[in-house]
Amino acid sequence: MVHKNAGQVERLLGALAHEEADYYIHLDQAADLRAFAHLAGRPRTYFIAERKQPRWASFHFVEAILQSLREILATGRSYDFINLLSGQDYPIQPINHIHEFLARHVGQSFMSFEGQAGSAWWQEARTRVEQYHSAYYQFKGQYLLQRLANLVLPRRRFPLPYALYGSADGSWWTLSPACAAYLVRFVDEHPAVRRYGQFTWGPDEIIPATILLNSPLKDSIINENYRYIDWTAGGANPKVLTIADAPALAQSPKLFARKFDIDYDAEILNLLDQRLTK
Repeated sequence: MVHKNAGQVERLLGALAHEEADYYIHLDQAADLRAFAHLAGRPRTYFIAERKQPRWASFHFVEAILQSLREILATGRSYDFINLLSGQDYPIQPINHIHEFLARHVGQSFMSFEGQAGSAWWQEARTRVEQYHSAYYQFKGQYLLQRLANLVLPRRRFPLPYALYGSADGSWWTLSPACAAYLVRFVDEHPAVRRYGQFTWGPDEIIPATILLNSPLKDSIINENYRYIDWTAGGANPKVLTIADAPALAQSPKLFARKFDIDYDAEILNLLDQRLTK
């Protein structure tokens, strides 16, 4: 999932390069394709044809993910995993180590999630799923209408009798093709879930996990996404990692980290490249 910094994305593709992997880029509809078009010349690299504009915290982001999965599955190529990364992620383990790890876990999926019972995250996130949110839409007065809707309408409920799952790290995962296909098919066959997601804030952290953890495939899902993400700065976004985070990254058993910004601190990526190529 890419929206900026073509140079950083190219660097990420280089760090991920492996003869057994293909790379699919969903480029934000608002981004200038001309700045990224050269990436299609890289080996085994493809662009998702139907570009979406995944506005932050809205169901548009889920739609972009689903469309990407749909196009990947439609290729008919045989994959063991579909690994969702943003253009601001980076591997923190050698690529051969990552592939060897995944080869030991074929048939499983990796996703971080929390159930509602006893979860501090859900205590804060509850309003996302119980109140109406208008992030999916853009029109004058939308937030006034949102406030009015929450005053007069009953509390929202998930349209199916499902336990809800999610987490702050739930947006990024590694799925088996079976889980990916189930997720796409489920949303296509349940328009009420799509409508529910369109009024949910940050549905990417909740909807995929809820669908899959209530599916026949739930026992194949490991509650760990193997991403290093630092939320200590507070707020709705994780910390942008810098060279000051190098010791923590070196000690982490995770496979990937986020997020990085080459315009903010390129030195940390230089150091990671040195470590990964040793």
